[in-house]
Amino acid sequence: MQVPLVKSDLPDSPFRRRFVRGLALGGVAAGCGFLRVPALAADAGRILSGSEFDLDIAALPVNFTGHRRIATVVNGQLPAPPLRWREGDTVTLRVRNSLPVTSSIHWHGMIVPADMDGVPGLSFMGIAPGATYTYRFRVNQSGTYWYHSHSRFQEQTGLYGPIVIEPRSERHRVDRDYVVMLSDWTDTDPERIYAMLKKQSNYYNFGRPTAVDFLRDVHADGVKSALDDRRMWNQMRMDPSDLADVSGYAYTFLMNGMTPADNWTGLFRRGEKIRLRFINGASMTFFDVRIPGLKLTVIAADGQAIDPVTVDEFRIGCAETFDVIVTPQDDSAYTIFTQAMDRSGYACGTLAPRMGMRAAVPALDPRPQLEMRDMMGDMSGMHGMDHADMGPAAMDHVAMEPAAMGGMKGMEGSCGAMPGMKMPMAATAIASGLGIDMRVDSPRSNLDDPGIGLRDNGRRVLAYADLHTPGAPISPDTGRDIELHLTGNMERYVWSFDGMKFSDAEPLRLKHGERVRIVLVNDTMMTHPIHLHGMWSELETPDGEFLVRKHTLVVQPAQKIAYRVSADALGRWAYHCHLLYHMEAGMFREVIVA
Repeated sequence: MQVPLVKSDLPDSPFRRRFVRGLALGGVAAGCGFLRVPALAADAGRILSGSEFDLDIAALPVNFTGHRRIATVVNGQLPAPPLRWREGDTVTLRVRNSLPVTSSIHWHGMIVPADMDGVPGLSFMGIAPGATYTYRFRVNQSGTYWYHSHSRFQEQTGLYGPIVIEPRSERHRVDRDYVVMLSDWTDTDPERIYAMLKKQSNYYNFGRPTAVDFLRDVHADGVKSALDDRRMWNQMRMDPSDLADVSGYAYTFLMNGMTPADNWTGLFRRGEKIRLRFINGASMTFFDVRIPGLKLTVIAADGQAIDPVTVDEFRIGCAETFDVIVTPQDDSAYTIFTQAMDRSGYACGTLAPRMGMRAAVPALDPRPQLEMRDMMGDMSGMHGMDHADMGPAAMDHVAMEPAAMGGMKGMEGSCGAMPGMKMPMAATAIASGLGIDMRVDSPRSNLDDPGIGLRDNGRRVLAYADLHTPGAPISPDTGRDIELHLTGNMERYVWSFDGMKFSDAEPLRLKHGERVRIVLVNDTMMTHPIHLHGMWSELETPDGEFLVRKHTLVVQPAQKIAYRVSADALGRWAYHCHLLYHMEAGMFREVIVA
């Protein structure tokens, strides 16, 4: 449950959304009037540091679009106050719930005892209305993290904030250090969004192919090719534009709680090194981040140091964090441009020598569409075929929902076959039925793909293959493998592991002290950020070598990844997709370490 939102007097339309996205109305309310968020990067009065903290969760009026809504905030702030800790300290956080419903705070990426993790129903019962819960734990790590509610849709309504942990010794000395927290605000009650997705899963997708697109394809490829392409997607009950469940139609994208018109600004002097701590606190939005005119040197991922790598752009999935260093060499303003993966909108801010300066805001990139690799996975076995021109006659089908397969030529069991292509069955038997509309029997395992919309865009884009954690892994070897499939039915808006939503699934059980390899196979055409609470996830290369340590791993469509987990934390832990509505729709498991 969450605080009910005030209903709008105006109909929610894409035209109104495009209009209000440009309004300079961002801010949170305090007392009887509205308090505009100051366009300053560093506001020491809003940062909480030390080892003792008092946090109050409450409802507060906000106005980002010209319409008054009720947000869920901490200490009257949205985002919640930045918390600054020191590695090695023991912190105490007294959290009072002033809401009329149960609430919670989860310390995302923090390695803490199970009863401090903040997941109602697993690690504790939640914080009842009017009650105070005291979190106390030792900080045994450093870097950039964040905190958020784990109670229904409170994260969507504003309960999220950054955490910065100072290390015992700093690897990268900088002149300026800013948090850049990205999020997706909606004026619509999240319960209504969820209900709409259950009724019509593509309700918020305004990028679906139109008659104009069809005529363009006819002009470019001919009538037969255009018809074959449409027939293929229609037969599969899939949509090549299905990149995000909730788009800019419903969302206003924020940077540090400010709209693009409010222009969050970080100041610098020419030649200074600036550390930007990017945190994706969005409920459903992947962002593609770049600063035109500046190279980005990525130095940390999910709070963990990596060997520095310099890029033009990177994608940040929900719940991920990336630290980058930039060094402006002149007195110009630079736009921090973060466009949504589906290109339905953006958040942006400015780095500048003086307040009030702005640089040009780039146009949104063309809206991408899913490719064959996002549906079929590994296509290396398709000898002699032109991958770009495959239609239904060549393809017959990817594995699909049983109800959709009747009478389809070439379908045997749950998998069709392409000429010259062997498609082995997956190693793990999973449930089938109404909860699964697709299976990928030959997933791709490459990690050098930056993802849909970033491939071959003319810029140097970060990929997981570029991330290297220095030093040895926590888990040098593993004793057993656990293979899980990310599954779903888009039309029914049901999401799951192995075809079983959380309410029907047994917990995953790990023996305390054992080391396991988790293999995730994405049997859907959506990108999923997967988060295991309480333990690190150490991503492997396709050859099985240790690559990078993270707390949240993004799995692209039709992709298989493997990572090591050391089950060194006793207790009950959450394991889930960090797309909020996917988690609520069933892509969640309990992990028991005993």
